[in-house]
This record gives sequence, structure tokens and C-alpha cells, in this order.
Amino acid sequence: MTGYAIRADGLVKSFGSTSALRGVNLWVLPGSVCALLGRNGAGKTTIVRILTTLIQPDEGRAEVAGFDVTRDPERVRARIGVAGQSPTMDELLTGRQNLDLIGRMYHHGPARSRRRAVDLLDEFGLTDAADRQVKTYSGGMRRRLDLAASLVSDPPVLFLDEPTTGLDPVSRLGMWQAIRDLVAGGTTVLLTTQHLEEADQLADVIVVISGGVVAAAGAPAQLTSTAGQARLRVTLAAAVPAQLWEIQAALGPGARIEGRAVTAPAPGGLASLTAGVGRLQSTGAAIHQAGLEFPTLEEVFTSLTIGADPIGQPGGHDGGSRRLETSAS
Repeated sequence: MTGYAIRADGLVKSFGSTSALRGVNLWVLPGSVCALLGRNGAGKTTIVRILTTLIQPDEGRAEVAGFDVTRDPERVRARIGVAGQSPTMDELLTGRQNLDLIGRMYHHGPARSRRRAVDLLDEFGLTDAADRQVKTYSGGMRRRLDLAASLVSDPPVLFLDEPTTGLDPVSRLGMWQAIRDLVAGGTTVLLTTQHLEEADQLADVIVVISGGVVAAAGAPAQLTSTAGQARLRVTLAAAVPAQLWEIQAALGPGARIEGRAVTAPAPGGLASLTAGVGRLQSTGAAIHQAGLEFPTLEEVFTSLTIGADPIGQPGGHDGGSRRLETSAS
């Protein structure tokens, strides 16, 4: 099982009568980002808990950073960082004190722990707030401190659970850049997220979990290409029914009205756009915008997970193992 920063084969896990995982395979190359997507209860958290040695699988095996999570849990823990949804820092301590304390827990020694704290505070833009109590930090600052804390031991593999939950747009962009910088330096990241845009922006590979199995896996562009063909979208300055009907007729079969826009299949991509614009010129409609629209990750996610039965309920996915390589290339 060498060559992968994270590799899982045939993971099965049940909690009583509830089957949480039904044969999950996950292969992630070093220095890449793998995003786990899925509805609540799909099995994402169970996968992460197994990979971070918090629980053991009933069947299957997994390695992280080259070590088996069941046979060598201590070696795995020494090589991973974990940042959960909820802040874990002591609010009565300063940012510097929190990071220094974590360094000492890793047996780095006083001098090395203090130096590492200084470096991380600087790296995440927290130097000016280093000696303030964490309870005075904003939400974005706390998330950055949590991420810094997960990196105290300089782990090669990082697990992030909903890393930007509750952040404003500016703070979210800052967190995305911090993650990109880590990956550029060679860190492997496995993240769970409810933000499809986040997965699209950060992930080399997206794995969709549904009903305890891998429903789909691939690069964002690969997944969206399976959701259907491109569409031509024509938007008017105002929703004038007569003009919308005229545009619908000009675009031909398959065209439909959506608010103040009309969409139509564009199987030829740019050629379909050019032909469609040519037909629109004779309508005289007050066109605000016309262009190609491609399937979104949201459409992929919805098509794979909508209507999926909760884990453990009859009628959901079968229990067969789906062997899908999720390594980035």
C-alpha cells in the first residue's frame, strides 16, 4: 500500500444495526487535496475518524503517511494534524500560550515550542494578536489559530473538518489561500466541507459519499462533465413575456424560460453559442447577456445524493465495495 499519503481499501463500519460504511476505497497522492462531500449521515465523519485512529474499521484496512491506522496508531498520530469544526483552543490563554503548550505536549521542549509558536503566528497573520486572550479573537482569527495548532508538529498529512464554517467571505478566501500554501509546500490535505465552491476551488480530487459508499470520485472537471452538456443562457434586462417567447422560439426545441432568462441545449459548445447569437439578432429583444453555462458541482452532488436513503435504512445503496481510485494526477 505504498505511494499514497492516504489509502483505504474496503472500509466497513457498523454501529449496532446501523451500517455506516459499506466498502469504501480512498487513495490520495502526497501533496494533493481530497475533498469528501456528502449529506449529513453519509459516512464522511466515520471515514475521518478511522483515518485519524479514533475508531477502528470492522473490515478493510487503511494507511496514513505509510503506517497502518490499526497496527501503528501512535505513528499515524505523530504524522497527522487535525482541525475540527469547533474551536479547541483554551479561550483564557493567549494565542502564543496555546501554541506553545501544544508544542510541549509534542515533547518539543521549551525553546523549540516557543520558536514554533512564533513562526506559526507570523505565518497565519496573528502576530499582533499573539498575546491577547483567545476569547477576544474574531471567528476568522480562531479558525486560523486552530489551523496553526494542527501544524505545530509539521505533519505531512492534514485533516480539516469544515475548515471555513462560520467565516465571512474575506476570511474564507484567506483560509483557502493558507490551505493552498500548505499544499504547495508538500502537505496532503483531506477535508470535509458543505461548501461545494470550496471543494471546487481547493480539491484535486472530490469524493462523493452517499449511503456509506463512494458514489463518485474524480477531479472537479471530470465530475461536472458527467452532469450533462453545456447550455446557452440568454438573459434579458427585464422579464418581458413577449420577448422571452420570441427568444424561446428562436432557440428552437429544448429552449425553456427561467425567470428573465431562456436556456437551451448547446451540444456544440462555442459553435452552438455562435449559431444561437445569430438567431437572436432577428428578435429585437433587449438582451442583457448571452453565454455558455456549464454543469455545476452542485448539480453533480444533487444528482448523486438526492433521494438517497439515510444510512442503515432499507432501500438505499447496496453494500458492494466500489473500487475507485481517488488519487490526483
